[in-house]
Order: sequence, then structure tokens, then C-alpha cells
Amino acid sequence: MGGNVSFLKNKPSQMELYPIITALFCGCLIISNILASKTFSLYDIILPCGVVIFPLVYIVGDVLTEIYGFTLAKRTIYLGFIINLIAVIAYQIAIFLPGTDLATSNAFSIILGSTPRILIASLISYLVGSYVNAYFMKILKERYTDYLFARCSISTLFGEGLDAIIFITIAFAGLMPNEVLITMIICQGAFKIIYEIIVYPITRTVINWIKSLDDTPFAKIA
Repeated sequence: MGGNVSFLKNKPSQMELYPIITALFCGCLIISNILASKTFSLYDIILPCGVVIFPLVYIVGDVLTEIYGFTLAKRTIYLGFIINLIAVIAYQIAIFLPGTDLATSNAFSIILGSTPRILIASLISYLVGSYVNAYFMKILKERYTDYLFARCSISTLFGEGLDAIIFITIAFAGLMPNEVLITMIICQGAFKIIYEIIVYPITRTVINWIKSLDDTPFAKIA
């Protein structure tokens, strides 16, 4: 108990913040996948509600790579993949089990159920997009240390762009006209990139604050 009180009263170290940031990353990923079961219309453009929070996964990924390095960022990405897979398996088991109320069971299946094609598209696009985002943050940091905004924006452009291309192609190719798929890819990618640009001041503030904390425990790992 004393340790918890000390953490609240004093500045945490980067080591203490790492599991918290990792938990936030994984939590945003799980929440976005649940929200994705609902779509909304934005100026006649249909988008999954997951875009409301999914860009936070990439923003937190930027923070992880910038502060803790590519190695720890990769570990978090893989952890998010494993937790997401566990969640999906648990959903499918729960859907398979006989329910006591038909209406509730049907609603549960609609919200948390997923076709194999959508599931594969979601898992692959997340893994590739997040990895590429972290990789570009690492490469750009080595060359352009003082240009955080450019690094965050460019890494997101490649990460989110690949995420949108992979997900929409795997999930909907053959089910919709090619021009519709291209429009969905462009709009979804653009929405997420604009999202990150808008909240960049918050991203920068968080990164600068964490950098000001004690980083000794992570000096060798990062």
C-alpha cells in the first residue's frame, strides 16, 4: 500500500510508467475492435466506429518507441496481438455456449462475433501496421532527432496506410467494387492520420513529460 501512495505523491519513473502505457495500448486495441462492430456515416462515407479510438493505438505506439526504444515497442505490439487473440477466442467460446436468453445471446453474437475473414484482416493489419509505425519512428529518430512532429506524422502515414490497405483488402475484396474499396482505404487512412495530427500537441506533451523522468532503469534496454 505504501508503494502505491508513494507512486501517487511523487513523480513516477519511466520504468513505473512502462506497464501502464502498455496496458493503455492493449486496452485501446481491444476497445477499438469492439467498437468496429458498428459503423457510422461521415458525409456519406461509411467508417467503422473503431476509428474513434484506434488511432490512439498508434499514438501510444509512438510514445513507446520514442521513449523506450524499438525493442520494447515490439514487445508491446506482440503482447497486444496475443491479448486480442485471446479476447477473440473467448468471445467465440461465449457465443458457442447456450445462452439463457435468446435476445441477449443474439445481440452478444452480433456485437462480439466476427467472420473468419474479418478476424484475419484485423489481426494481420494491426500487426503489420503497428510494427511499421514503430519501425519508421525508430529509423527517423536516428536521422531526425529534433523533428518529432514529422516523425510521428510520417510513421503514422506508413503504419496507418498499410493498416487500412491490408484490412479493407482482405476483409472486403470481391464483395465491393474496386473503386469503393479504394475510397474506403483513402478515407479511413486519412481520418486516422488527421486524428493524430490534431492530437499531436498532447502526444508531444506526454513524450516531453516522460523524457523528464528518471530513465536509468531503461538505459540498456532502449
